[in-house]
Amino acid sequence: MSVQDRAIQNVAVPELVGGDEQGAFDISRLLESRETDRYDLYGRHLNDMMVRVLQTIGYDVGFRAGHGQYLFDRKGDRYLDLLSGWGVFGIGRNHPVLRDALKSVLAADLPNLVQMDVSVLAGLLAERLLSFVPYLDKVFFANSGTEAVEAAIKFARCATGRSGIVYCDHAFHGLSYGSLSLNGDATFRDGFGPLLPGCTEVPFNDLAALDRALSTREIAAFIVEPIQGKTVEVADDLYLRGAQALCRKYGTLFIADEIQTGLGRTGKFFAIEHYGVEPDMVLVAKALSGGHVPIGAVLMRKPIFDKVFSRMDRAVVHGSTFAKNDLAMAAGLATLEVIQSERLVQNAARTGARLIASLERLAERFELVKSVRGKGLMIGIEFGPPRSLKLKAAWTLLETVKAGLFCQLITIPLFKDHKILAQVAGNGNHIVKLLPALVINETDCDWIETAFEKVIADSHQVPGAVWSLGKTMTENLRKTTMAR
Repeated sequence: MSVQDRAIQNVAVPELVGGDEQGAFDISRLLESRETDRYDLYGRHLNDMMVRVLQTIGYDVGFRAGHGQYLFDRKGDRYLDLLSGWGVFGIGRNHPVLRDALKSVLAADLPNLVQMDVSVLAGLLAERLLSFVPYLDKVFFANSGTEAVEAAIKFARCATGRSGIVYCDHAFHGLSYGSLSLNGDATFRDGFGPLLPGCTEVPFNDLAALDRALSTREIAAFIVEPIQGKTVEVADDLYLRGAQALCRKYGTLFIADEIQTGLGRTGKFFAIEHYGVEPDMVLVAKALSGGHVPIGAVLMRKPIFDKVFSRMDRAVVHGSTFAKNDLAMAAGLATLEVIQSERLVQNAARTGARLIASLERLAERFELVKSVRGKGLMIGIEFGPPRSLKLKAAWTLLETVKAGLFCQLITIPLFKDHKILAQVAGNGNHIVKLLPALVINETDCDWIETAFEKVIADSHQVPGAVWSLGKTMTENLRKTTMAR
């Protein structure tokens, strides 16, 4: 035995309890053997702050299975998931068509990522995506939404010869450096500067401000979400059409970020269809993956693409190693097939209209509900200061301790008492955001409406269980602050 072999033999390796008697690796057995270590493992080796958050608000139930729009915890209790993995699970979790597609790719022994060849599956997925935007011609594939944004920045600068990018306040386009530079939420930007130069923020839904920004004729692109992901702020009826006209006037590219709003989320395949616009680039990701294999894409006009890949020696001037891998391409094709065959765009429009109307009726009855907004199954319920003195005093107490804390008094009872997983839309705001899978049905709508009515009604009772929870949370926050 060589010195090198002896050195390797003596290296201590952590034991993986995942093999069977013959030594074959069994991931299911490994998961089962370590499931009870879930939060300890994550806290020690990943993000212990995330574990503390889950334990503090009582979300540490240990989800062990997911089917369609439902989650199941370690006790077998069923939950209705209104987050859908930040919109990733548009077709629901573990859809059989998607799983079969992935299995068939693995079984086919395809060469995959040869790099000095081209992918049939990538060509097929590009063809399918472009059929939804016939005014666009080319597709660039990436691994995620933020990678799609990064690519769009590079393509826009190259195509126009300009460096400036204009984005909207409260926008969320991703968290890598280019996309973070277009992020309108200071919570994500703080501590990471300096960011990409040449990026200008304008108010959302303000055409006059956009006009002033673009009039410099130094702006390569204006990027906008038709419905803002963080605040569920909806574009005014004429805003995107006006923005497109301004972009055309000043030679600026118009980019629609449909990473969260696309693929049926708003009751149209793309949200831009509500507004009758034809952007120069459309960005997609999230739901296109089906939830299993990450994928992002930039759909664009041919002249933009050709400016980047202008000569044979620039054929690989921008790319991403795993971007066109066979599993991601198959996942995208399967997802589009499910969306069309199961008429999920139409289902999102129908169930979304029902839920928005129902929640609007709650806004008429309960003073803490300020407004309800959204399209399809992208819905925001905004809460605000009440009029009555008793409620106002309770609200002020919470807001003094931490802005936006009231919404936790809605989402926590929804989770604990009604088995509904929802989210507060962002740090310090008063919006509860609903982003369910597009497969939800009328029974699920009954579940949502009943739960929200009960929790919101309870929040109007002072004293009451909701405000007792608020008192406990404020005390815990004060202790945490003092400990620092």
